[in-house]
Amino acid sequence: MRRGVLLAGAALALSSTLALAAPESLLPPSFDNPAPAPTPTPRPAPTPAPGAAPAPSGASSPVIQALPPGASAAPAAPVDVVLPANLPSLAELEAMEADEFDELFGLQPRFDIPPAARRAVRQVGVIDESEGGFAAGLLDDQPAALVRAALAANRGPLVSRWGHILLRRALASRLDAPKGMDPVAFAALRAALLNRMGEGQAARALVQDVDSANYNPALAAAAFDAYLATGDILGICPVARLKGTLRDDPEWELSQAICAAYAGEARQAERDLNRAMGRGLAPRIDVLLAQRYAGAAGEGRRAVNIEWNDVDELTPWRFALSRALGVELPEGLRQDAGIAYDIGDVLIPAVPLAERVAAADRAAERGIVSASAMVDLYSQLWAEPAIEGDERERAGSLREAYVARDSAARVAAMRELWGPGEFGGDDYGRRVLTAYAAARLPADEALLDDAPAIIGSMLAAGLDRNALRWGAVVPEGSAGWALLALAQPQRRTQVGAGAVEDFIDDDGSDDRRKSRFLVAGLAGLGRLDMGSANGLADQLGVDLQRQSPWSRKIDLAAERGNPALVALLAGLGMQGDGWDKMTARHLFHIVRALDRVGLDAEARMIAAEAVARG
Repeated sequence: MRRGVLLAGAALALSSTLALAAPESLLPPSFDNPAPAPTPTPRPAPTPAPGAAPAPSGASSPVIQALPPGASAAPAAPVDVVLPANLPSLAELEAMEADEFDELFGLQPRFDIPPAARRAVRQVGVIDESEGGFAAGLLDDQPAALVRAALAANRGPLVSRWGHILLRRALASRLDAPKGMDPVAFAALRAALLNRMGEGQAARALVQDVDSANYNPALAAAAFDAYLATGDILGICPVARLKGTLRDDPEWELSQAICAAYAGEARQAERDLNRAMGRGLAPRIDVLLAQRYAGAAGEGRRAVNIEWNDVDELTPWRFALSRALGVELPEGLRQDAGIAYDIGDVLIPAVPLAERVAAADRAAERGIVSASAMVDLYSQLWAEPAIEGDERERAGSLREAYVARDSAARVAAMRELWGPGEFGGDDYGRRVLTAYAAARLPADEALLDDAPAIIGSMLAAGLDRNALRWGAVVPEGSAGWALLALAQPQRRTQVGAGAVEDFIDDDGSDDRRKSRFLVAGLAGLGRLDMGSANGLADQLGVDLQRQSPWSRKIDLAAERGNPALVALLAGLGMQGDGWDKMTARHLFHIVRALDRVGLDAEARMIAAEAVARG
């Protein structure tokens, strides 16, 4: 209706006569020359009150209110309408899409929510300080350029599971933007980094804390990636329909058509997608998936067959829509896709349970999935007798790790889950899986050979107090002792250099990496005096005192007591896909800075994880 009215107005504006003519009467002819009214019966004039002015003689006149000062009683001059030079013709107006028409005439709403429900863009985030997040004003007075660099330069994957958890908490906290940085740009940087870390769910929650009307292109891009990573295809619709010009790429146009279908404009969406296929807007497989998804809106009139012929690459768009639609992916295409899609399999609820379990190990190793979530997944799998294969066998082993009659049998079941490797690689996710089962084991000298693995499994889930029960069992200088020396919440005495030397002598890791990390971690926590630490580090070829621009910044942030900035800079220093990418010097600065700003639990867990996986 609105578009028809405006088209009529546009037609009037395009007519040749632009001066405003006298209006034509729409009344019947009898109203134009009405019959004379009957003469009223004369009535005696009222006697004026004493002191009142006498009434004027002659016929009475209508009472007319006086014009305000400065007003003119002259008739208005005709108005000349000046048309814009680029006004489309009527035919072009008729052919326009609804959003193009609204944009031309300025009809697009700036907001899609009522004024009382609109939110400010300060303190954007998911968790408040009272819920475990960082204080809102920690970054207020920090250099905006430094915060921007710490966020933009981080490529995402972190070597440490506990470092990942810490950085996620910092990024998801309700924080004010640093002075001089646009709050929406700050939210976009945080959401983009969460996406690169594989934290699609946290990124989606973060972008949803910003009203659609406040989005900019960077936040729209981060939001689009987050919704695809979690299989929430329609999540971007409020932004895509309200601010459709934020992006100009094929996937964005396909999303707008899908959103139109679910907004009740199924016919228009079908025409848009057909045109996209006809003009080659996107690869054929992308349009076919969009047509299938849009057709599920309720008015789809034809079936869409998904054909993977000549498709040699899996993209987030193809992965998200395939998983949401239940379309099976070609085996070769899925296997060569990378870890990002393994994580996606865990995050998207529509993925079959067996495939979610198969991909959960790598997500747990990264820190994306918790130990309790892992147990829940395997428990669901065990409750489905129709599911068979390796995953079900692992679920049976996990059950035995909890309910076997004796400790030896439970540890044997854990060994089957852990595999032949030692902590590193994909099997670290299994250490996370068995953390609570390991915590149920008694500290027994009969299990001494498995003590490092048992303790490491508990520390993978932060069960440090359960792990400390083994302190009376493991010998000083052993691998289990080293983990407990780092993970102990409070320690009254420092660690002796002799015990550390015993550990170094028995260390069989590559380049004695575990020993380097042990020395760096103990020194960072203040549990090994710096004289002994520097001497042991020299023996191992490590210079803990060497400075770099990054180390000076994280040390200064710790000196000023700013945990949020320390967390961001620590994440920057822990980039990599394995602990072989980590240096002992970096670990020393990270652990010391975290410990100094009150993040001692994270410092202890990162140091212990470094030795366990080094």
